[in-house]
Amino acid sequence: MTAKATVLCGAVILLAGCEGRQSALSPAGEDAAQLKFLFLVMLAGAVVLWLALNGIFYYVTRRQPKAFRLKHPDRLILGAGVIFPTVLIGALLVWGLSIMPQQRASGDGLTIRIKAEEWWWRVEYWPEGATQPVIAANEVRLPTGSRSELRLTANLYIHSLWIPALGGKMDMIPGRETVLTLHPEKPGIYRGQCAEFCGASHALMAFETVVMPPEEFADWLQAEAAPARPAADPAGEALFRDEGCGACHAVRGTDFTGQTGPDLTHLASRASLAAGIMQVTRDDLKRWIAHTGDIKPEVAMPAYDWLSDAQLDQLATYLEGLK
Repeated sequence: MTAKATVLCGAVILLAGCEGRQSALSPAGEDAAQLKFLFLVMLAGAVVLWLALNGIFYYVTRRQPKAFRLKHPDRLILGAGVIFPTVLIGALLVWGLSIMPQQRASGDGLTIRIKAEEWWWRVEYWPEGATQPVIAANEVRLPTGSRSELRLTANLYIHSLWIPALGGKMDMIPGRETVLTLHPEKPGIYRGQCAEFCGASHALMAFETVVMPPEEFADWLQAEAAPARPAADPAGEALFRDEGCGACHAVRGTDFTGQTGPDLTHLASRASLAAGIMQVTRDDLKRWIAHTGDIKPEVAMPAYDWLSDAQLDQLATYLEGLK
């Protein structure tokens, strides 16, 4: 392979990592834009330093191959080895510290409490002045134009919440509460992920972040606070009850009040299923119910693989009506 072909292949491989659903180089919020700029400045500095060192190496080995001696080598060591990196790193530190207060600024209205479970997300919305939360799961919705405060904790293991398009990572620690604030600017759906290895299904612990204009968010939050619609097909609701699903899952407006698993009140209105790894479709609902452990190892929910296809259809119909 020629040198040009090698360079071209390498460039293609590198560029493939610059875009994607979880790219930090496509910011949709103020915090992520600051982090991207910081990264680009550091990258540019690293490239300049790399080129300078390789230029010196090329000059010494190719242009001036004979040994040479400096009259004052200590000055070179002091200047290039002490003063230059101290000034450069010091300037970068001061600049980095200057943006930290904004990265840690307090929210200005909405508070969202998120608890990392095994392996899903428990979500509570606390609008300003609220006395009761609006409960959801496995999805985060944020309004544009304001700074929302995410208060984070975890159940058993250390997790880390990261929405690359909106901001940096923040650890979620059992028994402690950490705070991350985000200021989204562009409406859209952005993927979030657990960024700390947390067990067998770590890679399958994701979620969608839906950023909405303030008016749409207010309407959604009001609808999310409402109880579930009455079941259009009583057979599916009866099967949900008979199989004990309500012992782990809550559906507001019914006698299903379980707290072990995700709240399912408005499941069919969410952007994804099973913590960001499936779609809310009839086929995926049936597959998740019947083969839970095969899809997400070590999850607490048992696989209902003894149910007939007709029964799975009834359950899927009931769940599809939870909007």
